[in-house]
Amino acid sequence: MQTRVLTDADADRAFALGAEAFASAPPGARREPAEVPAWRTNVGVVDDDGAVVAKASGLRFSSWWHGAALPTLGVASVVVGAEHRGRGLLAGMLQALLEDGATHGEGVSMLYPTAAGIYRSLGWEVFASYDTVELPTAALARVRPPADVRTRRAGPEDLPAVRSTWTAWARHHDGPLTRDGAAFEETPDEMLAEQHGITLAVGPDGEAVGHAAWTRSRGYRGEGLLEVSDLVATSADGYRALWHLLGTFEPVAPRTRLRTSGDDPARLVLPTAAWDVIERQPCMLRVDDPAGVLAAVGPAVPGLAAEVPFAVRGDRLARADGDYRLVLRPDGPGTCERVEPSADAVVLSPQGLALAFAGVHSCATLRMLGHLAGPDAHDAVLDAVLGGRQAHVRDYF
Repeated sequence: MQTRVLTDADADRAFALGAEAFASAPPGARREPAEVPAWRTNVGVVDDDGAVVAKASGLRFSSWWHGAALPTLGVASVVVGAEHRGRGLLAGMLQALLEDGATHGEGVSMLYPTAAGIYRSLGWEVFASYDTVELPTAALARVRPPADVRTRRAGPEDLPAVRSTWTAWARHHDGPLTRDGAAFEETPDEMLAEQHGITLAVGPDGEAVGHAAWTRSRGYRGEGLLEVSDLVATSADGYRALWHLLGTFEPVAPRTRLRTSGDDPARLVLPTAAWDVIERQPCMLRVDDPAGVLAAVGPAVPGLAAEVPFAVRGDRLARADGDYRLVLRPDGPGTCERVEPSADAVVLSPQGLALAFAGVHSCATLRMLGHLAGPDAHDAVLDAVLGGRQAHVRDYF
Protein backbone atom coordinates (compact mmCIF):
# COMPACT_ATOMS: atom_id res chain seq x y z
CA MET A 1 0.00 0.00 0.00
CA GLN A 2 1.25 3.45 -0.92
CA THR A 3 -0.21 6.84 0.05
CA ARG A 4 0.53 9.40 -2.65
CA VAL A 5 -0.82 12.17 -4.85
CA LEU A 6 -3.14 10.68 -7.46
CA THR A 7 -2.41 11.23 -11.14
CA ASP A 8 -4.51 11.15 -14.28
CA ALA A 9 -3.67 7.46 -14.60
CA ASP A 10 -5.57 6.85 -11.34
CA ALA A 11 -8.61 8.93 -12.29
CA ASP A 12 -10.90 6.18 -13.57
CA ARG A 13 -10.38 3.99 -10.53
CA ALA A 14 -10.77 6.95 -8.17
CA PHE A 15 -14.00 7.92 -9.93
CA ALA A 16 -15.42 4.41 -9.52
CA LEU A 17 -14.52 4.42 -5.83
CA GLY A 18 -16.28 7.74 -5.30
CA ALA A 19 -19.34 6.65 -7.29
CA GLU A 20 -19.96 3.64 -5.06
CA ALA A 21 -19.34 5.58 -1.83
CA PHE A 22 -21.49 8.63 -2.59
CA ALA A 23 -23.95 7.04 -5.05
CA SER A 24 -22.93 9.82 -7.42
CA ALA A 25 -23.08 7.64 -10.54
CA PRO A 26 -24.62 4.28 -11.49
CA PRO A 27 -22.52 1.10 -11.77
CA GLY A 28 -20.41 1.09 -14.91
CA ALA A 29 -20.62 4.86 -15.45
CA ARG A 30 -17.51 6.45 -16.87
CA ARG A 31 -16.06 9.77 -15.81
CA GLU A 32 -15.94 12.82 -18.01
CA PRO A 33 -12.30 13.67 -18.75
CA ALA A 34 -11.26 16.78 -16.84
CA GLU A 35 -8.09 18.38 -15.59
CA VAL A 36 -7.56 18.64 -11.86
CA PRO A 37 -7.65 22.38 -11.06
CA ALA A 38 -4.62 23.92 -9.39
CA TRP A 39 -6.66 24.64 -6.25
CA ARG A 40 -7.33 20.92 -5.66
CA THR A 41 -4.97 18.15 -4.53
CA ASN A 42 -6.12 14.52 -4.72
CA VAL A 43 -4.35 11.95 -2.58
CA GLY A 44 -5.08 8.27 -2.29
CA VAL A 45 -3.96 4.89 -1.10
CA VAL A 46 -2.96 2.59 -3.96
CA ASP A 47 -2.44 -1.14 -3.55
CA ASP A 48 0.26 -3.25 -5.20
CA ASP A 49 -1.96 -3.85 -8.24
CA GLY A 50 -2.49 -0.13 -8.81
CA ALA A 51 -6.06 -0.09 -7.50
CA VAL A 52 -7.14 3.06 -5.65
CA VAL A 53 -8.57 1.75 -2.36
CA ALA A 54 -8.97 5.12 -0.59
CA LYS A 55 -8.92 8.75 -1.62
CA ALA A 56 -9.38 12.31 -0.33
CA SER A 57 -9.13 15.82 -1.73
CA GLY A 58 -7.64 19.01 -0.35
CA LEU A 59 -9.15 22.29 -1.57
CA ARG A 60 -7.38 25.67 -1.45
CA PHE A 61 -9.62 28.21 0.30
CA SER A 62 -9.40 31.17 2.64
CA SER A 63 -11.82 31.73 5.53
CA TRP A 64 -12.56 34.51 7.99
CA TRP A 65 -11.41 34.15 11.61
CA HIS A 66 -11.29 36.98 14.13
CA GLY A 67 -11.37 39.55 11.34
CA ALA A 68 -8.51 38.05 9.32
CA ALA A 69 -8.65 35.93 6.17
CA LEU A 70 -6.63 32.77 6.77
CA PRO A 71 -5.45 30.26 4.14
CA THR A 72 -7.67 27.24 4.73
CA LEU A 73 -7.58 23.59 3.70
CA GLY A 74 -10.97 22.21 2.75
CA VAL A 75 -11.02 18.42 3.12
CA ALA A 76 -13.53 16.76 0.80
CA SER A 77 -14.42 13.57 -1.13
CA VAL A 78 -13.01 11.26 1.53
CA VAL A 79 -13.58 7.59 0.68
CA VAL A 80 -12.18 4.31 1.96
CA GLY A 81 -13.20 1.23 0.00
CA ALA A 82 -15.56 -1.09 1.85
CA GLU A 83 -13.09 -3.96 2.06
CA HIS A 84 -10.30 -1.72 3.38
CA ARG A 85 -12.08 0.10 6.19
CA GLY A 86 -10.75 -0.19 9.72
CA ARG A 87 -7.13 -0.55 8.58
CA GLY A 88 -5.94 2.94 9.51
CA LEU A 89 -5.71 4.25 5.94
CA LEU A 90 -7.62 7.46 6.70
CA ALA A 91 -5.05 8.93 9.08
CA GLY A 92 -2.24 8.59 6.56
CA MET A 93 -4.25 10.26 3.80
CA LEU A 94 -5.31 13.16 5.98
CA GLN A 95 -1.79 13.63 7.27
CA ALA A 96 -0.59 13.85 3.66
CA LEU A 97 -3.25 16.50 2.93
CA LEU A 98 -2.27 18.53 6.00
CA GLU A 99 1.39 18.40 5.02
CA ASP A 100 0.54 19.58 1.52
CA GLY A 101 -1.68 22.30 2.98
CA ALA A 102 1.17 23.52 5.16
CA THR A 103 3.21 24.24 2.03
CA HIS A 104 0.42 26.65 1.03
CA GLY A 105 0.37 28.31 4.47
CA GLU A 106 -2.91 26.65 5.47
CA GLY A 107 -3.01 26.65 9.27
CA VAL A 108 -6.67 25.66 9.66
CA SER A 109 -8.67 22.93 7.97
CA MET A 110 -12.41 22.35 7.65
CA LEU A 111 -14.56 19.45 6.53
CA TYR A 112 -18.16 18.25 6.42
CA PRO A 113 -18.22 14.77 7.98
CA THR A 114 -20.46 11.82 7.29
CA ALA A 115 -19.16 10.19 10.49
CA ALA A 116 -17.96 12.84 12.95
CA GLY A 117 -16.36 10.39 15.39
CA ILE A 118 -13.72 9.29 12.90
CA TYR A 119 -12.51 12.84 12.33
CA ARG A 120 -12.89 13.81 15.98
CA SER A 121 -10.31 11.17 16.89
CA LEU A 122 -7.91 12.88 14.49
CA GLY A 123 -8.30 16.38 15.95
CA TRP A 124 -11.29 17.91 14.15
CA GLU A 125 -14.33 19.09 16.08
CA VAL A 126 -17.81 20.33 15.16
CA PHE A 127 -18.04 24.11 15.45
CA ALA A 128 -20.93 25.02 13.13
CA SER A 129 -23.65 23.58 10.92
CA TYR A 130 -24.73 24.38 7.37
CA ASP A 131 -28.50 24.17 7.56
CA THR A 132 -31.53 24.25 5.29
CA VAL A 133 -34.57 25.84 6.92
CA GLU A 134 -38.11 26.11 5.62
CA LEU A 135 -40.68 28.80 6.43
CA PRO A 136 -43.98 30.04 4.98
CA THR A 137 -43.49 32.58 2.21
CA ALA A 138 -46.59 34.41 3.44
CA ALA A 139 -44.67 35.38 6.59
CA LEU A 140 -42.03 37.06 4.44
CA ALA A 141 -44.69 39.08 2.67
CA ARG A 142 -45.69 40.59 6.03
CA VAL A 143 -42.27 42.18 6.48
CA ARG A 144 -42.78 45.89 5.99
CA PRO A 145 -40.42 47.26 3.31
CA PRO A 146 -38.11 50.01 4.57
CA ALA A 147 -38.48 53.49 3.17
CA ASP A 148 -34.80 54.08 2.40
CA VAL A 149 -33.72 50.72 0.95
CA ARG A 150 -34.89 49.48 -2.42
CA THR A 151 -34.29 46.21 -4.29
CA ARG A 152 -33.26 45.59 -7.88
CA ARG A 153 -32.06 42.68 -10.00
CA ALA A 154 -28.30 42.29 -10.19
CA GLY A 155 -26.66 42.18 -13.63
CA PRO A 156 -23.10 41.30 -14.62
CA GLU A 157 -21.92 44.79 -13.75
CA ASP A 158 -23.26 44.37 -10.19
CA LEU A 159 -21.27 41.28 -9.25
CA PRO A 160 -18.50 43.31 -7.56
CA ALA A 161 -21.25 44.74 -5.32
CA VAL A 162 -22.51 41.22 -4.59
CA ARG A 163 -19.01 40.15 -3.58
CA SER A 164 -18.53 43.27 -1.47
CA THR A 165 -21.74 42.67 0.50
CA TRP A 166 -20.63 39.09 1.08
CA THR A 167 -17.24 40.24 2.38
CA ALA A 168 -18.75 42.98 4.55
CA TRP A 169 -20.99 40.36 6.17
CA ALA A 170 -18.55 37.45 6.36
CA ARG A 171 -15.56 39.24 7.88
CA HIS A 172 -17.49 39.89 11.10
CA HIS A 173 -18.06 36.16 11.67
CA ASP A 174 -15.84 33.13 12.21
CA GLY A 175 -15.79 30.40 9.60
CA PRO A 176 -17.23 31.79 6.32
CA LEU A 177 -15.11 31.32 3.21
CA THR A 178 -13.83 34.50 1.62
CA ARG A 179 -15.22 33.47 -1.80
CA ASP A 180 -12.15 34.71 -3.60
CA GLY A 181 -9.15 32.90 -5.00
CA ALA A 182 -8.92 30.29 -7.75
CA ALA A 183 -11.75 28.12 -6.40
CA PHE A 184 -14.22 30.98 -6.96
CA GLU A 185 -13.03 32.25 -10.31
CA GLU A 186 -16.22 32.52 -12.38
CA THR A 187 -17.29 34.78 -15.18
CA PRO A 188 -20.26 37.06 -14.46
CA ASP A 189 -22.42 34.98 -16.78
CA GLU A 190 -21.45 31.75 -15.00
CA MET A 191 -22.19 33.25 -11.59
CA LEU A 192 -25.58 34.58 -12.64
CA ALA A 193 -26.52 31.29 -14.33
CA GLU A 194 -26.30 29.36 -11.05
CA GLN A 195 -29.73 30.62 -9.93
CA HIS A 196 -32.78 32.32 -11.39
CA GLY A 197 -31.91 35.65 -9.87
CA ILE A 198 -29.69 37.67 -7.54
CA THR A 199 -31.45 40.62 -5.94
CA LEU A 200 -29.54 43.54 -4.48
CA ALA A 201 -30.70 45.67 -1.57
CA VAL A 202 -29.51 49.22 -2.20
CA GLY A 203 -29.34 52.07 0.32
CA PRO A 204 -30.20 55.75 -0.28
CA ASP A 205 -26.62 56.50 -1.33
CA GLY A 206 -26.72 53.80 -4.02
CA GLU A 207 -24.45 51.42 -2.11
CA ALA A 208 -25.45 47.76 -1.86
CA VAL A 209 -26.39 46.73 1.68
CA GLY A 210 -27.26 43.10 0.99
CA HIS A 211 -28.17 40.50 -1.58
CA ALA A 212 -30.27 37.38 -2.01
CA ALA A 213 -29.65 34.59 -4.54
CA TRP A 214 -32.81 32.62 -5.30
CA THR A 215 -34.27 29.92 -7.55
CA ARG A 216 -37.86 28.86 -8.22
CA SER A 217 -38.73 25.15 -8.38
CA ARG A 218 -41.65 22.67 -8.30
CA GLY A 219 -44.01 24.61 -10.51
CA TYR A 220 -46.39 27.37 -9.49
CA ARG A 221 -49.18 25.71 -7.51
CA GLY A 222 -49.35 24.23 -4.03
CA GLU A 223 -45.95 22.54 -4.29
CA GLY A 224 -44.16 25.63 -5.56
CA LEU A 225 -40.92 26.33 -3.73
CA LEU A 226 -38.60 29.33 -3.46
CA GLU A 227 -35.01 28.25 -2.76
CA VAL A 228 -32.67 30.92 -1.36
CA SER A 229 -29.01 29.96 -1.49
CA ASP A 230 -27.68 33.25 -0.15
CA LEU A 231 -29.22 35.92 2.06
CA VAL A 232 -26.83 38.39 3.67
CA ALA A 233 -27.13 42.04 4.61
CA THR A 234 -25.17 44.67 6.46
CA SER A 235 -28.22 46.35 8.02
CA ALA A 236 -31.61 45.42 9.42
CA ASP A 237 -33.29 47.36 6.64
CA GLY A 238 -31.28 45.39 4.10
CA TYR A 239 -32.75 42.18 5.51
CA ARG A 240 -36.25 43.69 5.60
CA ALA A 241 -36.06 44.76 1.96
CA LEU A 242 -34.85 41.35 0.80
CA TRP A 243 -37.38 39.38 2.87
CA HIS A 244 -40.21 41.54 1.52
CA LEU A 245 -39.07 40.97 -2.06
CA LEU A 246 -38.90 37.20 -1.49
CA GLY A 247 -42.36 37.34 0.07
CA THR A 248 -43.87 38.52 -3.22
CA PHE A 249 -43.48 34.93 -4.49
CA GLU A 250 -46.12 33.70 -2.03
CA PRO A 251 -48.91 33.20 -4.67
CA VAL A 252 -46.74 30.74 -6.64
CA ALA A 253 -44.36 29.42 -3.95
CA PRO A 254 -46.07 28.87 -0.57
CA ARG A 255 -42.84 27.63 1.04
CA THR A 256 -39.35 29.15 1.13
CA ARG A 257 -36.16 27.21 1.79
CA LEU A 258 -33.08 29.07 2.94
CA ARG A 259 -29.47 27.87 3.19
CA THR A 260 -28.16 29.33 6.41
CA SER A 261 -26.13 28.64 9.54
CA GLY A 262 -25.98 29.48 13.22
CA ASP A 263 -28.20 32.15 14.75
CA ASP A 264 -28.92 33.94 11.50
CA PRO A 265 -29.63 37.65 12.19
CA ALA A 266 -31.97 37.63 9.18
CA ARG A 267 -34.46 35.80 11.38
CA LEU A 268 -34.70 38.68 13.84
CA VAL A 269 -36.70 40.94 11.51
CA LEU A 270 -39.34 38.31 10.68
CA PRO A 271 -42.88 38.48 12.12
CA THR A 272 -42.97 34.70 12.62
CA ALA A 273 -41.25 32.16 14.85
CA ALA A 274 -41.37 29.56 12.06
CA TRP A 275 -37.87 28.34 11.25
CA ASP A 276 -38.05 24.61 10.55
CA VAL A 277 -34.65 23.01 10.09
CA ILE A 278 -35.09 20.24 7.52
CA GLU A 279 -31.42 19.39 6.93
CA ARG A 280 -28.17 19.83 8.85
CA GLN A 281 -24.61 19.47 7.60
CA PRO A 282 -22.24 19.72 10.60
CA CYS A 283 -18.91 21.38 9.85
CA MET A 284 -15.70 20.47 11.66
CA LEU A 285 -12.60 22.56 12.29
CA ARG A 286 -9.01 21.68 13.07
CA VAL A 287 -6.19 24.10 13.95
CA ASP A 288 -3.02 22.68 12.46
CA ASP A 289 -0.58 25.51 13.24
CA PRO A 290 -1.54 27.18 16.54
CA ALA A 291 1.30 29.70 16.61
CA GLY A 292 0.93 30.73 12.97
CA VAL A 293 -2.85 31.03 13.13
CA LEU A 294 -2.99 33.01 16.37
CA ALA A 295 -0.18 35.28 15.22
CA ALA A 296 -2.02 35.90 11.94
CA VAL A 297 -5.29 36.93 13.55
CA GLY A 298 -3.55 38.93 16.30
CA PRO A 299 -6.35 38.50 18.87
CA ALA A 300 -6.70 41.47 21.18
CA VAL A 301 -9.00 43.12 23.67
CA PRO A 302 -8.41 46.91 23.87
CA GLY A 303 -6.73 47.82 27.11
CA LEU A 304 -5.94 44.21 28.06
CA ALA A 305 -2.35 43.07 28.56
CA ALA A 306 -1.75 39.41 29.35
CA GLU A 307 0.44 36.41 28.63
CA VAL A 308 -1.23 33.02 28.31
CA PRO A 309 1.02 29.96 28.23
CA PHE A 310 -0.70 26.94 26.72
CA ALA A 311 0.11 23.52 25.37
CA VAL A 312 -1.55 21.19 22.89
CA ARG A 313 -1.35 17.47 23.55
CA GLY A 314 -2.77 14.36 21.93
CA ASP A 315 -2.63 15.19 18.22
CA ARG A 316 -2.58 11.83 16.45
CA LEU A 317 -1.50 13.54 13.23
CA ALA A 318 1.49 15.18 14.96
CA ARG A 319 0.85 18.68 13.66
CA ALA A 320 -0.39 20.85 16.56
CA ASP A 321 1.27 19.31 19.62
CA GLY A 322 3.67 21.69 21.35
CA ASP A 323 4.05 24.51 23.87
CA TYR A 324 3.06 28.08 23.07
CA ARG A 325 2.72 31.54 24.56
CA LEU A 326 -0.03 33.95 23.52
CA VAL A 327 0.89 37.56 24.28
CA LEU A 328 -1.90 40.17 24.38
CA ARG A 329 -1.04 43.86 24.17
CA PRO A 330 -3.30 46.73 25.34
CA ASP A 331 -2.64 48.90 22.27
CA GLY A 332 -2.04 46.51 19.39
CA PRO A 333 -2.48 43.00 17.99
CA GLY A 334 -1.46 39.96 19.96
CA THR A 335 1.29 37.52 19.07
CA CYS A 336 1.88 33.81 19.54
CA GLU A 337 5.02 31.70 19.37
CA ARG A 338 6.39 28.32 20.33
CA VAL A 339 8.19 28.25 23.69
CA GLU A 340 9.70 25.83 26.17
CA PRO A 341 7.25 23.89 28.38
CA SER A 342 5.83 25.89 31.28
CA ALA A 343 4.43 24.59 34.54
CA ASP A 344 1.65 27.19 34.55
CA ALA A 345 0.43 26.39 31.03
CA VAL A 346 -3.12 25.29 30.34
CA VAL A 347 -3.35 22.12 28.27
CA LEU A 348 -5.74 21.79 25.33
CA SER A 349 -6.66 18.76 23.28
CA PRO A 350 -6.67 19.31 19.49
CA GLN A 351 -10.47 19.36 19.64
CA GLY A 352 -10.39 21.83 22.52
CA LEU A 353 -8.05 24.07 20.54
CA ALA A 354 -10.48 24.08 17.61
CA LEU A 355 -13.45 24.94 19.83
CA ALA A 356 -11.54 27.63 21.71
CA PHE A 357 -10.28 29.23 18.50
CA ALA A 358 -13.77 29.22 17.01
CA GLY A 359 -15.09 30.79 20.23
CA VAL A 360 -18.14 28.51 20.29
CA HIS A 361 -17.64 27.15 23.83
CA SER A 362 -16.33 28.68 27.04
CA CYS A 363 -13.30 27.42 28.89
CA ALA A 364 -15.64 26.09 31.58
CA THR A 365 -17.38 23.91 29.01
CA LEU A 366 -14.07 22.74 27.55
CA ARG A 367 -12.93 21.73 31.03
CA MET A 368 -16.18 19.87 31.61
CA LEU A 369 -15.69 17.96 28.34
CA GLY A 370 -12.08 17.09 29.18
CA HIS A 371 -10.58 19.27 26.44
CA LEU A 372 -8.90 21.80 28.77
CA ALA A 373 -6.83 21.12 31.87
CA GLY A 374 -4.39 22.91 34.14
CA PRO A 375 -4.64 26.22 36.04
CA ASP A 376 -7.76 28.30 35.38
CA ALA A 377 -6.12 31.70 35.93
CA HIS A 378 -6.33 32.56 32.22
CA ASP A 379 -9.78 31.17 31.44
CA ALA A 380 -11.48 34.56 31.53
CA VAL A 381 -8.84 36.04 29.23
CA LEU A 382 -9.22 33.24 26.68
CA ASP A 383 -13.00 33.60 26.76
CA ALA A 384 -12.74 37.36 26.24
CA VAL A 385 -10.21 37.31 23.42
CA LEU A 386 -11.52 34.33 21.41
CA GLY A 387 -15.26 34.50 22.12
CA GLY A 388 -17.96 36.98 21.22
CA ARG A 389 -18.26 36.28 17.47
CA GLN A 390 -20.82 34.07 15.75
CA ALA A 391 -19.66 31.02 13.84
CA HIS A 392 -21.15 30.66 10.33
CA VAL A 393 -20.58 28.47 7.27
CA ARG A 394 -22.38 29.14 4.02
CA ASP A 395 -20.51 27.02 1.45
CA TYR A 396 -20.69 23.23 1.26
CA PHE A 397 -17.74 21.36 -0.22
